Amino acid sequence: MRRRSVLPTHQDDMEKEGGKPPPSRLCFLAMLCATFWVLIFYFHFVVIGNEPDASTARTAAAAEVLIAHADLPFPVPDGVSRPDIPLAPLALVSSEPPPSVARPKEEEATAGVHQEAPPKVVASYPFERALKTAENKNDPCGGRYIYVHELPPRFNDDMLRDCKRLSVWTNMCRFMSNDGLGPPLGNEEGVFSNTGWYGTNQFSVDVIFANRMKQYECLTKDSSIAAAVFVPFYAGFDVARYLWGYNISTRDAGSLDLVDWLMKRPEWNVMGGRDHFLVGGRITWDFRRLTEEDSDWGNKLLFMPAAKNMSMLVVESSPWNANDFGIPYPTYFHPAKDADVFLWQDRMRSLERPWLFSFAGAPRPGDPKSIRGQLINQCRSSSVCKLLECDLGESKCHSPGTIMKMFQSSLFCLQPQGDSYTRRSAFDSMLAGCIPVFFHPGSAYVQYTWHLPKNYTRYSVFIPEDDVRTRNISIEERLKSIHPDMAKKMREEVINLIPRIIYADPREKLETLKDAFDVSVEAIINKVTKLRRDIIADREDKDFIEKNSWKYDLLEDGQRTIGPHEWDPFFSKPKDKGGNYSSSSAEAAKNSWRSEQRVQN
Repeated sequence: MRRRSVLPTHQDDMEKEGGKPPPSRLCFLAMLCATFWVLIFYFHFVVIGNEPDASTARTAAAAEVLIAHADLPFPVPDGVSRPDIPLAPLALVSSEPPPSVARPKEEEATAGVHQEAPPKVVASYPFERALKTAENKNDPCGGRYIYVHELPPRFNDDMLRDCKRLSVWTNMCRFMSNDGLGPPLGNEEGVFSNTGWYGTNQFSVDVIFANRMKQYECLTKDSSIAAAVFVPFYAGFDVARYLWGYNISTRDAGSLDLVDWLMKRPEWNVMGGRDHFLVGGRITWDFRRLTEEDSDWGNKLLFMPAAKNMSMLVVESSPWNANDFGIPYPTYFHPAKDADVFLWQDRMRSLERPWLFSFAGAPRPGDPKSIRGQLINQCRSSSVCKLLECDLGESKCHSPGTIMKMFQSSLFCLQPQGDSYTRRSAFDSMLAGCIPVFFHPGSAYVQYTWHLPKNYTRYSVFIPEDDVRTRNISIEERLKSIHPDMAKKMREEVINLIPRIIYADPREKLETLKDAFDVSVEAIINKVTKLRRDIIADREDKDFIEKNSWKYDLLEDGQRTIGPHEWDPFFSKPKDKGGNYSSSSAEAAKNSWRSEQRVQN
């Protein structure tokens, strides 16, 4: 006889409970359902939350694995491994949620605690930390830090040790004394101040700027907080020593070496060099060789792809290129403190100026476009013009005392183009409080937009070259037509500009005034900071036209678009008229060197 089961049958249970399953079976089913949903939510909110990029198809695979094991008699505690329960690998988990299923309220409340909106993907940039330093109001250097590359000495100091080779005709060694200021000038004639005056070479900005940088108050060894990166390469000296009698391989070697060195540095990778800047204390045409012919002029530093990303400060920039910026030629005055500047300014205000205008220079008979000959003739025939002719071996033309004395006694100083667009004389005359008269906008107005007012009528007079060349306009009558009150106002503006166009003594530091170095560094920082913010905001100017670079330099803050300009005829490239732009710029550079030769002979 078969033994009867001690457990009640299913039918018995139904009868005893009025057709309802016993409570134990309900509990078992509830536990089973809970196990299923706990596992589903576990994978959705824990595993899925850590894998936001998996595919939807992989979620389905994971869900199928879980459903296949939903008949487990008990839940598996977190962290306990069950060899008989194959879990879905993490790689199969997706950020997509499972199909919508009605859930008990208590589960919804629990799920709500863990459920978060997917984080918004925001691009990050390696220079963001540098931008944020400006937000720290307790840091006086916030947003102003400069990182300086520690270049191998072959890029700077070794050149100074071999200073005799820096120029073909000039022994530059004496000009490298006093941190690049040159020998002190005596004041026997009472033209200068008693201190702060030096026989400075006009092409020594490389070393003066580098030494001034050593005194900059916001240097940092942490490039991640730097607003800009300075490259202390003596680019002007590098090109000067190889311009005559060397092939292009020799002329380019230093620049290629520098670019190769920089591109291997981690600091370069932050912006591809767009936050880097360097100084070349010569005119831009010395660095813009267009061909690979040995007969062509200069090196090709400013045409190298990597160098195009950097900013280069030169004493004369190209109106048609965007990677160079004009900074003042060095004058003879290098004050050590603010008081020296204030005393000089007061003295320039009080001087009597018996000459209406003056001119120091030589004619250019070999240049049919030059108006120098006409200016000399007009000055020579005027009773109110002081002339210092420099083509007759007149040594006084190269005497700082004689030059400055003439400028101090003149109300207006004529500043036509030099061998290229610019000439140092413009800054010497402004230092003397003399109102400059320019004949081409390339001589100052599109060159030194960081240091001089964009409204040129505030500090200068502009007479177009063609008015002198073709209309034979009278310079004397034009200058006499300026009301004395207006002339006084313009002279005051020139005198107020003096701090911005001089380089202070690199061994000292001005207290409240900004010199040409300070103005340049601030402008570079503003340029890089604006570029970084534009990159983050995705508002870089994609329509930038490089050949119109000079127009962009004249825009006021907030302006972005350019159009026709009254100076367009002045900046029509020679090649646009069927000429050869390369030979034209090279010739200007060669003439500049010939001018140096005349100075030394």
